[in-house]
Amino acid sequence: MNFPARLVAIVGPTASGKSALGIRLAGRLGGEVVVCDSTQVYRYFDIGTAKVPPGEQRGIAHHLVDIVEPGEVFTAGEYRRRAIEVLEHLKQRRRVPILTVGTGLYLRALLEGLADAPGRSEELRDRLRKRASERGEGYLHRLLGRLDPAAAGRIGERDTQKVIRAIEICVLARKSATEVYRAGRPGLPGFEAVKVGLQPPRDELYRRIDRRVEAMVAGGWVDEVRRLLKRGIAASAKPFEFIGYPELARHLRGELSLEKAIPAIQQATRQYAKRQLTWFRKERDVEWFAGFGDDVEVQASVESYVTSLGITAVKQ
Repeated sequence: MNFPARLVAIVGPTASGKSALGIRLAGRLGGEVVVCDSTQVYRYFDIGTAKVPPGEQRGIAHHLVDIVEPGEVFTAGEYRRRAIEVLEHLKQRRRVPILTVGTGLYLRALLEGLADAPGRSEELRDRLRKRASERGEGYLHRLLGRLDPAAAGRIGERDTQKVIRAIEICVLARKSATEVYRAGRPGLPGFEAVKVGLQPPRDELYRRIDRRVEAMVAGGWVDEVRRLLKRGIAASAKPFEFIGYPELARHLRGELSLEKAIPAIQQATRQYAKRQLTWFRKERDVEWFAGFGDDVEVQASVESYVTSLGITAVKQ
């Protein structure tokens, strides 16, 4: 009988220690880390996305990092395609995949599949943006309300990116986005996921976030943004939307002092961590652990839990 391969998915907010725990588990279980993060797929944007430097990876291979250029569009569907390739390769080599999950949508796309939605149409998107500029704020959301009232009820008026995507699906699929997403989705055949979650105390997490932002700035984050701008990467590139990069770009243009940029980045990061926790609490079948993933006691508890489920070091 062909039993499914096991993978371990570590979920939790930013700065909760997912990377440290992933490296620990990979080392103990004969595994490799598969990064599940929408920011770390982009090359050159390193410090602000909290990529683990090679010198701190302890010889553990990390996959799906630095795989696309800043100007490229990268979707959850593309992540799923590439991740499945990596997982199949790890299975062939009898390595345990350890997913460190910062982007819940990517994990859901991988494990549960995606709806059979049409691809992007830049031409349609350009037309929609032009009409929005001509007809004023709220036009796109009103249009979505006529095409798909249920989607308009779920998506906020100011979330332009999601509004445009929903309209795009309605137009190209010739049915509502809600109908498209209600259709069946393929799962992840051949694998069984074990999910563990990190839930550190909120106040302590926020203090750690504040310290980490300060350490990132002290560690050269401003210089990194300066190099990115000199490289000629367009300000409209997706990575320049990531937390901290717009603020530091404004600082380098003389529009925002560093003394004001740092608290703004800290606040945005704390808000992002809160959104992550809200998302991950809705994830099914997660075994939660109180504390940080770089705490040795938490690491031992997670390792004990995972091995109790029969996931042990792979004999080569």
